[in-house]
Amino acid sequence: MLSPNDEFADYETWAVGNLDASEAKSNAMLAGEYAREALKRGLAIESKLGTNPYKFGMIGSTDSHTSLATTEEDNFFGKHAGYEPKPGRLDHPFMESEAGTIYAWQQVASGLAAVWASDNTREALFDAMERKEVYATTGSRMGVRFFGGWEFSEQDLNSRQPAFAGYDKGVPMGGDLPAKPSTSPAPTFMVYSLRDPVGANLDRVQIVKGWVDGNGNTHEKVYDVAWSGERRIGADGKLPPVGNTVDVANANWTNTIGAAELGTVWTDPDFDASQSAVYYARVIEIPTPRWSTYDAFRFGISLPEGAPTSTQERAYTSPIWYTP
Repeated sequence: MLSPNDEFADYETWAVGNLDASEAKSNAMLAGEYAREALKRGLAIESKLGTNPYKFGMIGSTDSHTSLATTEEDNFFGKHAGYEPKPGRLDHPFMESEAGTIYAWQQVASGLAAVWASDNTREALFDAMERKEVYATTGSRMGVRFFGGWEFSEQDLNSRQPAFAGYDKGVPMGGDLPAKPSTSPAPTFMVYSLRDPVGANLDRVQIVKGWVDGNGNTHEKVYDVAWSGERRIGADGKLPPVGNTVDVANANWTNTIGAAELGTVWTDPDFDASQSAVYYARVIEIPTPRWSTYDAFRFGISLPEGAPTSTQERAYTSPIWYTP
């Protein structure tokens, strides 16, 4: 089970609406705190021992102790009963130690587990979880499909029924790529996402890749594969931010930027058939108000110094693995 803090795209994405990039780098997370670190370590262990102990799927949950399923920013009831909605809860010390204090406003509202099942039955749901055909969101109800194969085309995506081609020509999230055919130089991945019907538009879709080289060293790279608007990836390899329509004073935003749906068929440009690899998709929304911003509006209070005013909700899928 992962929290949204496990999956920020990079320092610059983490900084959107929160910190500038230089400040974010000084507050970087510790090695091993990202989910993809475990995925990469699994590849490295498999190269030495022949088995991957970290071949897991991705789901999200609340990690709250309130018996309430309040995962959205606009109805967050806190991690425990000690700071349910009230004017003073932003300054409530959630945790204190010799390392410092973590305040309530530093906690995040999350998350949801999404399951692609053949039927809405207990048996079908558990079958889907066993095959890892699941994905996580930080609270939004966006739909995400992710398939891997060797011969997906844009026509498969544009059919408006991409799942049929996905299952017919490849494997869904949580699966293993079939053996590489001699006619295909690199795997293709089909990813498609729809926005939450009552939520925010989509900013971008990314594919996160981890791999292990011939010396047993692990690597990772985040690819922007589909995005809204007329943006272009710059010389630095970065896609410019989508913008921010959040009205902090009124705890609101507008869907005047972003896209209602995003999808693409992507071929790994750096594929090496001799190297084990793992891929998963991540979908990021445009900025929306953070739960603390809603609190400040509803109770007529000021935000604590340093508190972010907006966040970018996201979804991340179970991985697809490639083994030489």
